[in-house]
Amino acid sequence: MIRLDEAQQLVLSCCSPLSARPVALDDALGCATAGVVVAESPVPSFVNSAMDGFALRSSDLTAVPTRLQVVASIAAGATSHRTLLPGEAARIMTGAAVPEGADAVCPVEQTHGDSLAESVDVLTHVGPGTNIRYPGEDIRPGDRVIEPGIQLSPAHQGLLASLGIEQIMVVPSPRVGVLSTGDELTTAPGPLAPGKIRDANRHALLAAVRQMGCIPIDLGIGGDDELSVSSVLAKGAQSCDAIVTSGGVSIGDFDVMRIVLEKECRGTMRWLQIAMKPGKPFAFGVLDTQRTPVFGLPGNPVSALVSFELIARPALRLLGGHRLLHHPVLHATATSAILRKRDGKLHVVRAVAHVDGHGRLLAETPGQQASHLLRTMADSNAFVLLPDGEGVGSGAPVEVILPAIDRVEQVPAYTGAEVACT
Repeated sequence: MIRLDEAQQLVLSCCSPLSARPVALDDALGCATAGVVVAESPVPSFVNSAMDGFALRSSDLTAVPTRLQVVASIAAGATSHRTLLPGEAARIMTGAAVPEGADAVCPVEQTHGDSLAESVDVLTHVGPGTNIRYPGEDIRPGDRVIEPGIQLSPAHQGLLASLGIEQIMVVPSPRVGVLSTGDELTTAPGPLAPGKIRDANRHALLAAVRQMGCIPIDLGIGGDDELSVSSVLAKGAQSCDAIVTSGGVSIGDFDVMRIVLEKECRGTMRWLQIAMKPGKPFAFGVLDTQRTPVFGLPGNPVSALVSFELIARPALRLLGGHRLLHHPVLHATATSAILRKRDGKLHVVRAVAHVDGHGRLLAETPGQQASHLLRTMADSNAFVLLPDGEGVGSGAPVEVILPAIDRVEQVPAYTGAEVACT
């Protein structure tokens, strides 16, 4: 058996980001940036007001209240060519250009006077620069505002739009084919025929692919014969950037996926026994025809999802050009004993994590942990990582993964260095 981190590194070493391409800004959400974005202009681009109020000369407020003559009214989007003289003020809206001569804005709440009056009483002192936004406060020309490998968020898109950027170079979201294997699988409605089970893995993995921001492609079900599996893989490689399969990677007489990958991947195939429970058997290879990576997951539903999250998902994020590949590992407290037996494996325990009234992250197990029990997986939102041993008692610290969290950088990112896959 090999450790989980060794399996992750082996798979990552055989993957590389897809080719970058320009994408319209509004279509780039969730994609990873392919280069540095440098600001060419300042944000804000001009001196403007941070409040609705009155632009004025702070030197006029030697004593308060002070009455100033209102000589202009400036709305957002407008400018005034009037330079304020001593004793003068201008009504101003948030975001409007501050007129020459003014060095502060007094909020309207701190003044007294009719909105149409020709004068205003300023009731409080305001110092130079008060409620004024200066050019470049947010972004200065030459600032590196986006680094490579950043997953674009709504805030990133707003930031880029503020610079007038309408198109950005990104690594496209990978197209990921999902294939279930096994003669026992069916999608037929109605009562199950003897020996048949409904295909849950394909639906779960298609959802997992979609949830992480990739484009899922349904490759259907392949039978337990080499010709059927080879045909589906060959077809999938023509339209997919990667393929995720479930089933057929153990050592049974009808486990054909690893056999097919040995033939189709020309020396890159790896059949791994990972020191992890669930998710021990795993197969990986790069199809020789299209250089498409294939992730062969176990057939048990929980094993398939655990293997996807911990091994396939980081590699798919690498294909998508992301800098952060792994789920962050957080520290939590077990609310009850989580026991296990020594077997030389890392146990990935399904758990429910929540934050208590003191801000502490707590983890509890919702039920049985067998790898075919998908309901427990559905009732969970976290994985507890239990190293080899006897487990932990109630109140003990544990390490947890929350699959919904992507952007917390606690796990060192893969460097992307090329490693020969021979």
